[in-house]
Amino acid sequence: MKNYIKIARPDHWVKNAFILPGIVIAVLLTDFVFSGSVIIKFILGFFATCFIASANYVINEWLDADFDKYHPTKKNRPVVSENMKLSYVLLEYALLIILGLVLSFFVGRPFMYMEIWLLIMGVLYNVKPIRTKDIPYLDVLSESVNNMIRLLLGWFIITQDYQPPISILIGYWFAGAFLMATKRFAEYRMIGDPSVAGLYRKSFAAYTETSLLVSSFFYAMCATFFIGVFMIKYRMEYIIAMPFVFGLFCFYLYIAFKPDSAVQKPEKLYKEKSLLVYIAILVLILLALTFIDIPMPSYWAVPTLFDM
Repeated sequence: MKNYIKIARPDHWVKNAFILPGIVIAVLLTDFVFSGSVIIKFILGFFATCFIASANYVINEWLDADFDKYHPTKKNRPVVSENMKLSYVLLEYALLIILGLVLSFFVGRPFMYMEIWLLIMGVLYNVKPIRTKDIPYLDVLSESVNNMIRLLLGWFIITQDYQPPISILIGYWFAGAFLMATKRFAEYRMIGDPSVAGLYRKSFAAYTETSLLVSSFFYAMCATFFIGVFMIKYRMEYIIAMPFVFGLFCFYLYIAFKPDSAVQKPEKLYKEKSLLVYIAILVLILLALTFIDIPMPSYWAVPTLFDM
């Protein structure tokens, strides 16, 4: 039983904290009125997302078993090293889906649709004949869609009467693509042998360290552009925070160059204390700029006539 729980990766549930920015943005941009039902919806929504994500992890681990045996650490996963039964794995997959969808039903219909979308992305990513994880660049872009879905899940916990701005959705998507491409880069460097890397992940056969690094830089530029559009459009003061946002992307890329980098396992990033401190500082800056009006940034967006 321990092995079947392990392949659902409950230790990865921390990644579902990515729904929190969606909640914050919805609170700031809509006519939100706090009530006790919001707390209940958040608890139900969080665990619904955890169960659907675990369902995706279950099929991921089972279908990747033949490839994970070539990875230095993933070869020790239960599906690779233990005699697990497909019938039990399918039963676990079905139960996790049922739990996730039942909980999401009580949050709201749009929220449940997002959970179904998250589930479909797991199938497209892992299951043949499509299996986007084997296709270079599409593997990163398709998996990072889950980042955008998580933002939408957070948004629909707060409101079901509005939809979020497209700029922040695209920005969040590309931010996820940056994280995923950087993870690929760290994995590729850690494996160290392109032929073995290609056996572990088919898309790696078409990648190089250079192409992965360049692609992550492209995703970072796209992400910061669209996030910047959103921040400046809805509150000009946020322009002051943009250099710190750029710095966060640079900091994360820097970590990817470390031996056995935590970037390969984002759920372990809590060990990077300096990164957590930087994120905390950035959050404090954003909070301050949310509530403090600074007139000067308006001059950066509107032409001003010289008083000669």
